[in-house]
Amino acid sequence: MYGAMLGDMVGAPYEFGESMKRKKFPVFIRRTHFTDDTVMTCAVADALIRAKKEGLASDEAAVKRLSAERMRAWGRKYPDAGYGGRFYEWLFHPAMGPYNSWGNGSAMRVSSAGWLYGTLEEVLQAARWTAEVTHDHPEGVLGAEAAAGAVFLARTTKDKEAVRSFITGRIGYDLSRTCDEIRPGYRFDVSCRGTVPEAVTAFLEGTDFEDVLRTAVSLGGDCDTLTCIACSIAEAFYGIPEDLKEGCRARLTDEMIGIAEEVDLHLA
Repeated sequence: MYGAMLGDMVGAPYEFGESMKRKKFPVFIRRTHFTDDTVMTCAVADALIRAKKEGLASDEAAVKRLSAERMRAWGRKYPDAGYGGRFYEWLFHPAMGPYNSWGNGSAMRVSSAGWLYGTLEEVLQAARWTAEVTHDHPEGVLGAEAAAGAVFLARTTKDKEAVRSFITGRIGYDLSRTCDEIRPGYRFDVSCRGTVPEAVTAFLEGTDFEDVLRTAVSLGGDCDTLTCIACSIAEAFYGIPEDLKEGCRARLTDEMIGIAEEVDLHLA
C-alpha cells in the first residue's frame, strides 16, 4: 500500500506541471504531501480489512456499507485533501448514493484489494463493489477492476506480460503507445480511461520501482493519481526501496501507517 501513497505524494507537487515532462526531478521536496488519493486508499483498505475480520469479505452489501462508512469517516477527518466536487458533496451527505462517475477516483483508491484477496475473481469483485459506492458508471467500475487486477497479477505472477494481457484482453484498454509517445501530448485527464492505461504503461516500461515512479510523474496530467496507480502496481512487482518507504512514512499520519501495517497482516 505504500506504493500508492508514495506515488500520490510524489506526484502531487507536479500536478498541472505540463512543462515538466522529464524523469529527472527531486523525489521529495517541501511541497511533498499526501492528497485525497492516500486518504481514500486508506479508507478502502480499512473497509476491506474490517470486512475480512468480520467474515464478510464476500458479502456485497457489507463491503459496500463498510466502504461508504470508512470513506466518509476518513474523508471528514481530512476534509482538505483535494477531493473532486461531486465526491466532496457525497462525503458530507450521508443519504447521497452513487453518482454515475467515470472518474479515476475509483482506481486510485483500490490497490489494497489486490493484496487482501486470494484470487483474481475475488479481487475484481471487491474492486467493483468499492467502486460502485460512488463511481457506478461502467468506466468507473472498469478502472477500479483494472488497477486492482494489475496489482494482484503483479504480486502473484511477477510477469509483466500477464499484466499486459489482462489489461488489453479482459479490460480492453489500449496499451499500444509507449510513454515517449504519450508524454508530449498528454494533458490533465480525470477519467479512468484517460489515466489507468497510462499508469499501467509506466509500470510496464519501468525498470525498477523508482524508475516507474519517475516515468509516471514525467507523463504529466493528473500525475498524483496516475503515479499512485502506477506505483501501486510497481510495489507489488518490485517492492519499494527502504529510503523511499521511509520518506513516505515520514509524511503520513500514524493512523495511515497503521492501516498499511494492517494490510500486511491480512495478506491473502
